Amino acid sequence: LWIAANDPDRMIESNDGGANISFDGGKSFSTIMNQPTGQFYRVALDNDFPYHVYGAQQDNTTVETSSRGNSGSITESDWHDVGGGESGWIAPDPTNSRFVYAGSYDGLLTRYDHETGGLRDVNVWPDNPMGSGAEAMKYRFQWNFPLLFSPNDPKLLYAGANVLLGTRDEGHSWTVMSPDLTRNDKTRQTPSGGPLTKDITSVEYYDTIFALSESPVKKGLLWVGTDDGRVQLTTDDGGHWTNVTPKDLPEWGTVSMIDPSPHDAARAYLAVDRHKLDDIAPHAWKTTDAGKTWTSISAGLPPGAVVHVVREDPVRAGLLFAGTEIGMFVSFDDGAHWQSLQKNLPPSPIHDLLIKGDDLVVATHGRAFWILDNITPLRQAEATATADVALLMPQKALRLHYPDAVDSRHPVGQNPPAGAMIDYVLKSAPTSELTIDILDAQGHLMRHLSSTKTSKVIQPPEWPDQIVPSDLISARAGMNRLVWDLRMDDPAQIPGAFYSGSAPRGPLVPPGTYQVKLSVGGVTRTQSLEVVADPRVANAVPAIAEKTRLAVQVLQDIDALHKAVNGVRTARSDLAAAVKARPALAGKVRPVDAQLQALEEALMQVNMKGSEANLAFPGKLNEQYAGFAAALEDADTPPTRQHREMFQSLHTDLGVQLALWTRLQGGALADLQKQIAAR
Repeated sequence: LWIAANDPDRMIESNDGGANISFDGGKSFSTIMNQPTGQFYRVALDNDFPYHVYGAQQDNTTVETSSRGNSGSITESDWHDVGGGESGWIAPDPTNSRFVYAGSYDGLLTRYDHETGGLRDVNVWPDNPMGSGAEAMKYRFQWNFPLLFSPNDPKLLYAGANVLLGTRDEGHSWTVMSPDLTRNDKTRQTPSGGPLTKDITSVEYYDTIFALSESPVKKGLLWVGTDDGRVQLTTDDGGHWTNVTPKDLPEWGTVSMIDPSPHDAARAYLAVDRHKLDDIAPHAWKTTDAGKTWTSISAGLPPGAVVHVVREDPVRAGLLFAGTEIGMFVSFDDGAHWQSLQKNLPPSPIHDLLIKGDDLVVATHGRAFWILDNITPLRQAEATATADVALLMPQKALRLHYPDAVDSRHPVGQNPPAGAMIDYVLKSAPTSELTIDILDAQGHLMRHLSSTKTSKVIQPPEWPDQIVPSDLISARAGMNRLVWDLRMDDPAQIPGAFYSGSAPRGPLVPPGTYQVKLSVGGVTRTQSLEVVADPRVANAVPAIAEKTRLAVQVLQDIDALHKAVNGVRTARSDLAAAVKARPALAGKVRPVDAQLQALEEALMQVNMKGSEANLAFPGKLNEQYAGFAAALEDADTPPTRQHREMFQSLHTDLGVQLALWTRLQGGALADLQKQIAAR
């Protein structure tokens, strides 16, 4: 309980679920806990797009949430309970995430059906052992017992008790796949607690399997770690087992995680937690010969960094990530050296982590789930070590549709950046302009970006918290990241023009291969960038190609329209200045200015000055084009017949006005300008 020193009526009570606030001395507390303080034991991921993140949270439910939300953020509607309980592992079916298996204490194990909401009991041994010591159990299941699908056999689900169990029929029956793999020390299996009440919820059970994993590159090669300090290995799917515990590993520690290398079946990484033995030193190990010998890889981790998990990157061998009691660490040399990888992640215990594609997903104790989007720069760290200018190979960019604004009135999770992440490293800050150009496969310029010049005409935001866009890119020493929104260059803009939505902008580029070209100080670097369509949309690529062709025609028309308006306004301003200097010209200027005014008013609604002004002043060509361009960004589908007909109508009307502007420029306006210049 925290009480404000200057106001005793203001207090915050913290608990396993978060925090509750009182402003009246504790007479009433807030009931909604909206801080992201979830304590997740493990993290699991499925194979959906977007992929989902699963975990069991202390004193609460299990959770499944999307890694990105369709609304531009991850909201409460993206979170779901998937059975199980507060303490277990979760295993989504790798072939069909409709079904999710989730555990909890006392050996509870359920199978959840997303479609029906049904929850099926698939306990290995459906007995409720609450209040009994471990010695009375048929199988000793830890509070946080392992549960996972084989990476080599998607039908095989493993569960760890004191023995390893497996099912291939969705939990209808279980097979014992090992002898007791623990020390089976009976003196450590009696009820704990007392003297008034015992403390038996299964978190106190000992001599149990705590870590379990199978090599992703060799079927049947299984690693088991126990909470009493043993490491066991089978190479024949449980037929024979070998104790491969590191000889230098202090006894009785909890083997919290074993990570088989995704590159080499003989290599694995081991994390051991001995804090319950008053040992808060980091303990991490590596084997390259299937457990025959082990090497400590703890050097370089700071004191107090109790290691909960070490995982190797599936793309770059030797790139390791460690989750510890005091935060995240990374090693670029297979554990020989470590450095912090905290960035904006709040200091918190990291109890589990997984790598999905280019994302690093972590489960924290007290700060919920976090995702480090796009770790491709870490995989290319060697390329940046000595180069003065390095442009890194970008990851694939997803062409998705998101709203321009995100509702910030409620707590939400952040989506990954929308667009292509382009990373570049500068040894020192340049003294000249840095530019990045995006070109299509034919070499046509799609987007030009600069560190010193902006192409946008920025209108003041309508709302105080509205983000004002900018296309200036960073050019600071060290790592720089540009998030290209996948849009082509914007059309020319009309300064001061008001739109009910965003100002007209370049359309999204279609899927395909693009070239990124960075130029600074006479140095040029290039990389290839692939833009891909939303994998959830069938036949998206040809549909997008059709709509993009139409959108580019609209872009060209808007650009011509805006340049015409700007030209008309410049001409009218020049004529007004001439009359002010020489009032005798007013008679000659007035008829030409009237034609210019009529042209300007045909091209755009000059009275549009604020929100909902379109209710009083109908849109002209500029507003019609802006609305039409926005309508073409609806979905990855071909343009409708109405779209094509609407464009032809707008294009014809615009052609009439642009022809008038051309005639004015070559006729009456040109004659008048010559007369003014001659005087």
